Amino acid sequence: MIYLDQAASSFPKPTTVADAMVKAVNEYGANPGRSGHQLSKCASAVIDKTREKVQKMFRNQSVDRVVFSLNATTALNQAIDGLSWKRGDHVVATTFEHNSVRRPLERLKKEKGVLVDYVRPNEDEKTWEEAILNKITSNTKLVIVTHGSNVTGEIIPVESIGVSLKNSGVMYCVDASQTAGVLPIDMEAMNIDMLAFPGHKGLLGPQGVGVLLVKNHVNLRPINVGGTGSHSEELEQPKIWPAGWESGTLNTPGIAGLLKGIQEVEKRGLSTIFEHEKSLSIHCIKGLKKLPGIHIVGPGEEENRLGVVSFYIDGVDGLEVAMILDEHYQIAVRAGLHCAPLTHESYETSDKGVIRASFGIYNTKEEVDQLVAAIEEIKDGLLE
Repeated sequence: MIYLDQAASSFPKPTTVADAMVKAVNEYGANPGRSGHQLSKCASAVIDKTREKVQKMFRNQSVDRVVFSLNATTALNQAIDGLSWKRGDHVVATTFEHNSVRRPLERLKKEKGVLVDYVRPNEDEKTWEEAILNKITSNTKLVIVTHGSNVTGEIIPVESIGVSLKNSGVMYCVDASQTAGVLPIDMEAMNIDMLAFPGHKGLLGPQGVGVLLVKNHVNLRPINVGGTGSHSEELEQPKIWPAGWESGTLNTPGIAGLLKGIQEVEKRGLSTIFEHEKSLSIHCIKGLKKLPGIHIVGPGEEENRLGVVSFYIDGVDGLEVAMILDEHYQIAVRAGLHCAPLTHESYETSDKGVIRASFGIYNTKEEVDQLVAAIEEIKDGLLE
């Protein structure tokens, strides 16, 4: 199988990831932070080491404010719903947001009377900074921005946006689902107050682990309350980071695997990973553009971009193409709307969706060539 769905989950994983997970299950499969015995302490030590690694990698202020979750969706829900909202508060987001951001914001609109603007640059607003700043009002509480589009591969300049928001009093949250492990992210330099991402994409970890990093000044209400392993006599959730925001048993095997994934990313280097994935996307675009009737959605090969290429074929159903690629060519891609409907509205692809090929560190140009050749055969066969 040629796996070209890396924007959904990276695959394959480094062998060290599975090895670490098996070791966690077989050798210290106890609840971390819940008991004083040796196995519990061993589990806690692995989680603490991973927390420290994440804090240093993304330059968060405090290791205690590295909060583990199930995935980026739960991390983003904690970031959004954990703030204190009142009617008339205002949020600025982009049209590239995943439903993991949009749906929590739409719920705030419905239930709390919060106002939300989704923006992108236009003819008058040449940059993302201008588009966002032009929407800021005295009631703006949060700006939330995806770092990279899961549909088009476009990179949004989160650092310059963050710098422009400095001293504004507006909270700044970044969804790094497509960029953690691919692009350098420095929360301090980029003025990011909250950063959310999954472990199972660019960081090469397993599914079932997400992370929310929170600056020290951010007052965030836990959206899940329950057992924290300490202060059990208290009726209310203890305000102790990170335990008060991590109720229940953590996914120790998953976090152990994430640690090994991060170590592999560090070993290879972010710039090497990014350039490799970018080169595959450029190679793919050049190949597809040679085929008549194929339209690339998003940045071209001359632009800085992630390893994500989306396209559609005139007169051909994208879902059918993806099915044929899977069943007859053993090539895995994704077709449809990719949980980002506003992006498709922006590119006028809501009616048909797009076919998305996304690349990772283990993919090759030869695999890209096989995809392009398969697309040509499928297109010619369906349009005969």
